[in-house]
Amino acid sequence: MSRSGPEDVDAWLSGVLVGADAPEETGGAAVSPLQGRALEVLARATGARRILELGTLHGYSTLWLARALPPDGELVTIEADPEHAAAARERLAGVPGVSLREGRALDVLPTLDGPFDLIFVDADKRSNPEYLPLLLELSRPGTLIVADNVVREGAVLDGDDPSAAGVRRFLEMAGAEPRLGATVLQTVGAKGWDGLALAVVL
Repeated sequence: MSRSGPEDVDAWLSGVLVGADAPEETGGAAVSPLQGRALEVLARATGARRILELGTLHGYSTLWLARALPPDGELVTIEADPEHAAAARERLAGVPGVSLREGRALDVLPTLDGPFDLIFVDADKRSNPEYLPLLLELSRPGTLIVADNVVREGAVLDGDDPSAAGVRRFLEMAGAEPRLGATVLQTVGAKGWDGLALAVVL
């Protein structure tokens, strides 16, 4: 008797826990519906009033995070690619509390005022080590930093590509940073074998 695989389980869990509640996936999404729901749950669990997202793409994860905002909440999302930013602006038009900043995260982050309550990192993985000090400046004790794609089908251990190297260095820095308590949850399913890093500012 054959067993169900990770993608089958992922699809079943999405049907049971998300169902038709998920935003429409257009132009490809950086996270699955189940992962999007996880972001919403984390934002609600932390009582996030101010959320920062690095890497908007077409705004799918942004919509999930925006669901958790209170009426007076704010979500700032950053996208470097002009075409992705244009698509996201159209998709996010009219979503309360959301503002999109176009440009490289490394250029935009120094212009922002903190603190943020939750930060979702899903931008250029090569720059993750450079993001971390800037994110700490925009944080407060209790801020939750969530970074996507940190396992990369195992390439985090032995991959020589710049993205894998950036993620590896980011995790090493997070582990050595006394202001952070960090862990990684490995994930399987619609997006393959990967993982989310969770770090709380102490």
